[in-house]
Amino acid sequence: MTSSSSDLDFVPGSPFLLGQQALLHAGFKGQDLNPLGNRIVAHLGEYPEDAVRYMDLSFLMQVRGDEVMADKLQMAALSLQRHYRVPTTEGEPALRLLALMAPGNFMANTPLEFLVSGSEIGLETLYLMPGEPLPQSLPPHDVLFVAIGESAATQDLLAELGSAVDGWNSPLLNHPLHSLCLARDTVSLILNGEAGISMPLTARISRGDLQSIAAGADVTGWLADGQWPLIVRPVDSHAGKELQQIADSTALGQYLAAHEEIGEFYLSSFIDYRSADGLFRKYRIVFIEGQPFLCHMAISSNWMVHYLNADMTERQERRDEEARVMHDFDQDFAARHKDAFARLHAAFPLDYFGIDCGETADGQLLIFEVDTGMIVHAMDPVDMFPYKQGVMRRVFDAFQAMVRKSAGRTHA
Repeated sequence: MTSSSSDLDFVPGSPFLLGQQALLHAGFKGQDLNPLGNRIVAHLGEYPEDAVRYMDLSFLMQVRGDEVMADKLQMAALSLQRHYRVPTTEGEPALRLLALMAPGNFMANTPLEFLVSGSEIGLETLYLMPGEPLPQSLPPHDVLFVAIGESAATQDLLAELGSAVDGWNSPLLNHPLHSLCLARDTVSLILNGEAGISMPLTARISRGDLQSIAAGADVTGWLADGQWPLIVRPVDSHAGKELQQIADSTALGQYLAAHEEIGEFYLSSFIDYRSADGLFRKYRIVFIEGQPFLCHMAISSNWMVHYLNADMTERQERRDEEARVMHDFDQDFAARHKDAFARLHAAFPLDYFGIDCGETADGQLLIFEVDTGMIVHAMDPVDMFPYKQGVMRRVFDAFQAMVRKSAGRTHA
């Protein structure tokens, strides 16, 4: 059932974005965004230089799943303007958090809107374009956050920022040189052999090499611990897009034939992480100044677990288990993996990052991904997930306290 979009609208001439959070939340609730989209289109017909509304329309198209149009609209916005502002719910912001961003979808940058929502922190974003010179100066701000996620497109940009950020003399969160280490193959090498941590090696591999494996070549020629079944995904894919478990060389050939447009992939071995009851459990955990916070746990009969396809809304017993795990997280899961978490943060000393993980049959922390762009939120229906509001409030409070501390302001 959908609802009217009358509670989400823009003010013509406003310098503030509607923002990713507001539009994602509306889409999450099943709100019909077509009327809003039509109003923005009509407004742009009259005011074609309004970059803020182009950006809002880009976000709206991302929510609707039209990534091609979203990219075009984002580029139209960025051709007009690079600096954007998100409104606070507290009026004039007490401090300004400036996020350095790169073009891309919702997972291309740290989703800071969710983390500072409802606070006195004013979020501003400055988009940097790969291949272009960095700005000599930045808009006024109190704290600088490098929100750009690691990808093939941003590697050079993050490296360049690594040399520039210190010269801007700003309180800095998430140094870009640490984000450079978050490519899947790099993460697997860094964590390989760490006590208490399991992560199969990941190889970045060309289409031609995958074709050789499909033709019968030994996978260990590219992947030292390689064995069937394998996990294949395109480089820079997220949220399970084009991700597949491959049983044998025949299946690999079929996968390649179905994805002729893709030229480079990540390849790793599959680890069966089923629990004793035959179900798979995936945890999303964020680290804020090294402290772990559980943001969700999804339970599924499918090895490729995503919260939205894990029947969490249909199965009360799974929500009950998630509530128990969240309630006991600090004393149970986090205590069991305390040493592994410490090693993880030592390997990736970012102020903020997230992991998707599970547990192996022998109790090791199984790492699927380390990233700064994972969305964490409190958008789930309160009547169905009442236990999440307090849990996520702790996450947001911890993040906001970190920003205030970085700015030299410790009051709430």
